[in-house]
Amino acid sequence: MTTHWLSTDQQRVWRAYLVGTTLLMDQLERDLRDGHDLSLPEYEILVRLSEAPQRRLRMAELANSVKNSRSRITHTIARMERQRLVQRRQCPSDGRGVFAALTDVGYDKLVETAPAHVGSVRAALIDAVAPEDLEAVGRAFSAVAARLETGAPDPILSPTVV
Repeated sequence: MTTHWLSTDQQRVWRAYLVGTTLLMDQLERDLRDGHDLSLPEYEILVRLSEAPQRRLRMAELANSVKNSRSRITHTIARMERQRLVQRRQCPSDGRGVFAALTDVGYDKLVETAPAHVGSVRAALIDAVAPEDLEAVGRAFSAVAARLETGAPDPILSPTVV
């Protein structure tokens, strides 16, 4: 098999992506931890549960929506349960099914944290990139997600046209 090496421009883009995403995620993580004692994955779980019907999702659905393994989501949910942000509940229609449910404490934490997190996202990404470049980033990573997605697609990444 012949290797199709990256061109100089492709290598530059790839490395910019690696450095940029590493720095971006580190900054967002630091801002959440320092200001609100949450990790980025914990924040995203709070968001996903807040958007779900009855503020709950099956553990498998939650793992798929945040792109984590079931074992990782189980550990994260256990940590969040100790903080009373979420609780696990048995599924009434399926004795083996388990829901992760957002508690009032978790919802209040999300409401308290969201403005600062959005401010961090805006400062680190949105305001740093020209609008047309931001649109290109959105198109590019929607295409990447569509190619690599193995579960249900995230509706926010591929909005329906009305």
